[in-house]
Amino acid sequence: MSKVILITGASSGIGKAIAEYLTSKQHIVYGTSRKPEKVKDVDFSMVALDVLHVDSIDAAVKEVVKKEGRIDVLINNAGRGLMGAVEDIPTEELKAGFDTNFFGPIEVIKKVMPHMRKQKSGLIINVTSLAAYSGLPFRGAYSASKGALELLTESISMEAKNFGVNVTSIAPGSFATSISAGRYYTPVLEDSAYKEAYSKNLKVSDDYVDEGLNPILIARLVDKIINTKKPKLHYKIGAFMERFSVFLKRALPDRVYEKLIMNHYKL
Repeated sequence: MSKVILITGASSGIGKAIAEYLTSKQHIVYGTSRKPEKVKDVDFSMVALDVLHVDSIDAAVKEVVKKEGRIDVLINNAGRGLMGAVEDIPTEELKAGFDTNFFGPIEVIKKVMPHMRKQKSGLIINVTSLAAYSGLPFRGAYSASKGALELLTESISMEAKNFGVNVTSIAPGSFATSISAGRYYTPVLEDSAYKEAYSKNLKVSDDYVDEGLNPILIARLVDKIINTKKPKLHYKIGAFMERFSVFLKRALPDRVYEKLIMNHYKL
């Protein structure tokens, strides 16, 4: 049965791939972007939404509900990458990352949830990251913001279940998207104690994205979740070793796992 689906951050990358795929499955899809007029040649509807501004979120949700009468699925996909040593990354950039990756999705949920409670049905999918399961070097702010969203998903799942609303998360690994272009990079500071190590890891992180999997795999997973009566609480998708690293962290002593990560990043 056709669903009314709202997807944040659908102008490119994972969000766009999901929107296009679900549209091909005959769902009614509304993608969002801060500047929807710049998104060309798509078969789904675009609405203006900036997760950093509550009024913008409110207007977008009201527009969709006015047109369709309901929202069946919310996919919180909008996000922002962050790179830099914790000591070097500007605090305002760290806060901006949390505003986009954590507080923004909360505000979208707050605006959509009343409609789902009223219709006594709904599905919320929070797109997080496999980086949420481990504090990675020079990606600590990003890992922390996505990790916070993972835990929030667990809380909302329990709070919303009695209203017929399912809440889940998808944690992708490295996928071939334009995230590198929109990521905040702390400059390589000449006087930084982390200059050498950070410089090497900048290239490693971008190579992972460039060599990543096709986002269509995430889109297919989303479609599967939508058609699952009782979805799991967490889904993980990515290359085998990325997913296996989550298992390793749980199975190995903390310092042993830490050493493996440091060796991987050549620290």
